[in-house]
Amino acid sequence: MARTTRRAPASPAVRRAARTALALAAVVAAALTTVAPPAAAAAPGTVVSSVAPAPRAARTPVIFVHGYNADPGVWGRMTGDFKAAGYTDAELFTWSYDTHASVNEVLSGRFAAYVDEVRQQTGARRVDIVAHSYGSLPTRWYLKNGGGTAVVGHWVSLGGPNHGTGLAWLCAAWDQACRDMTPGSYVQKGLAAGDETPGDVKYATFWSSCDEFINPHDSVPLNGAVNTPAGCLKHNELLTDGGVSAGVRAFLGR
Repeated sequence: MARTTRRAPASPAVRRAARTALALAAVVAAALTTVAPPAAAAAPGTVVSSVAPAPRAARTPVIFVHGYNADPGVWGRMTGDFKAAGYTDAELFTWSYDTHASVNEVLSGRFAAYVDEVRQQTGARRVDIVAHSYGSLPTRWYLKNGGGTAVVGHWVSLGGPNHGTGLAWLCAAWDQACRDMTPGSYVQKGLAAGDETPGDVKYATFWSSCDEFINPHDSVPLNGAVNTPAGCLKHNELLTDGGVSAGVRAFLGR
C-alpha cells in the first residue's frame, strides 16, 4: 500500500499572510472596476437604439437629406451655419441612402424608419426636414403616404424636382431614381394628386432661375408652400449660399 504523505498544518503567520494577500487582491479588483472608463458615447447626431427615450431635445431635430449621386458631406456648410446659430450636433442629423433606389417602394419606408430612430434618440415629438434635389421626393412621399404628417413640423425643399425635371430622361432607361424624377412618372403623379402639401406640416421651397438640373425651373414650387426665389444660383450652390441658409433657419423658426 502506498504511503500517504501528510503536510504539516500551516503556521498562524502563514495563514495570516494568505488572508492578507486575498484581501489585497479583492481591493485591487474593486478599484479597477471603479476606475475603468465608461463605454464610449455615441458621436453627436448618431442614431442609436434605446429602450427608453432620451430627454427631449431643446430644439426640434433637423434631418438633412442629400440629393441624387451625393452623400451627407454636402451639408457641411449649412450644418455649420446651424451650429453657429445655436444648434448642437445632437440636434442635427443627415440621412444617407442609395440614390438609385425607388422613391415609393424603397426609400420612403427607409426614411420613415430613420425618422423613428431620430425621435427615439432625441425624445422629440416632431422633426424638421431639409432636403436637396432628389431628396425632396422620398421625404414628400413619406409625408403624403407614410404617416409623416403626424411627426414632421417643417419640410424644406432646395431645388427639388417636385414636378419632375426633363434632364432625368437622359438616365431614365437604366436608373429607377431617374425614372421617378421624369415629368409624368408614377411618383410624380402620385405626389401631385390632391393636396401637394398635406397635413399640418409647414412647407417651403427655394428655387433658382439658373438651376442647370431642374428643367423647368418652376418645377420646384408647390401649392400651399412658402416658395422663395433664391436668385441666380447653380443647383449645388443652394447648399452653400448664405442667404438660402439663413432663409431655411428663419422658416424652421416659425
